[in-house]
Amino acid sequence: MKMKWALYSLFITSIIVLTGCESLMVLDPKGPQAETQANVIWISIATMAFIVIVVFSLLVFIVLKYRASKQSEDYEPPHIEGNPIVESIIVGIPVLIIIFLSIVTVKSTYAVEKTPKGYENKKPLIVYASSSNWKWHFSYPEENIETVNYLYVPTDRPLEFKLYSYGPITSFWIPQLGGQKYAMSDMVTTLHLAASVPGEYMGRNANFSGKGFAENTFLVKAMSESDYDKWVEDVKATAKPLTEEKFNELLKPGHLGQLTFSGTHLQFLPAPEGEYSGHHHGSHQSHVDSRGGHEHNEHSNEKDSEHDHHE
Repeated sequence: MKMKWALYSLFITSIIVLTGCESLMVLDPKGPQAETQANVIWISIATMAFIVIVVFSLLVFIVLKYRASKQSEDYEPPHIEGNPIVESIIVGIPVLIIIFLSIVTVKSTYAVEKTPKGYENKKPLIVYASSSNWKWHFSYPEENIETVNYLYVPTDRPLEFKLYSYGPITSFWIPQLGGQKYAMSDMVTTLHLAASVPGEYMGRNANFSGKGFAENTFLVKAMSESDYDKWVEDVKATAKPLTEEKFNELLKPGHLGQLTFSGTHLQFLPAPEGEYSGHHHGSHQSHVDSRGGHEHNEHSNEKDSEHDHHE
């Protein structure tokens, strides 16, 4: 009797606690990519729930129907070598389930890796999202502005994030807009997202990267195109320019609040893509050396030209 009341108490307590929980962000999508991923999660949950219900129902049925108390004392079970029908069922059904989930997963993966459906003919907003210990830097090359630890984006427009890191490998993740993708120091990875609903969302680094990992988060605000354009104009009119010296300070390990600058660090420290990609090209010193060598060569060429002209 005591065990019965203990189970009842546990059940009621669980219901009370769960009713106070907020909905999971990954199951509350605010964009087409996140909606695709949420649908895959629900399909997986439904499939697993169906399997659990069927298996436990069969378990209860077998236990009740063939329990020992219903047989006579001299009952001797028949010798069975195997049943091809049963064996086909217990092997075939799991194979079909795996095939089904594999097809769903592969199709959804290809869908979220490209421009969101319905946005193919719209010009994407390109944002270079780079991480450092323990902060996020967002460069808008088209608008020529840069923010730290917060991201403003327009709704109903494709977003193309160029991800890389100035430190350890990090993982860029906005749960309500789409899945995570890694940012690394010597290469750029691309993530396609879109926000269909205005609002404020949480973004974070989803890959452990040291003692400051827990606070390595950023705010995402999705707004209408007109509000976004107004914000860009305000930033250009009021924000201080981002200098190379200031950016070097921002790269030092530590936590910062939200910062806004006119100009981007891409002007003096390009992202590791194209001619700047490859081993060690994500570091600051390599870019300085490459620019220095380039300037030296140009200067040498100018001297040679003057010498030839004088002769």
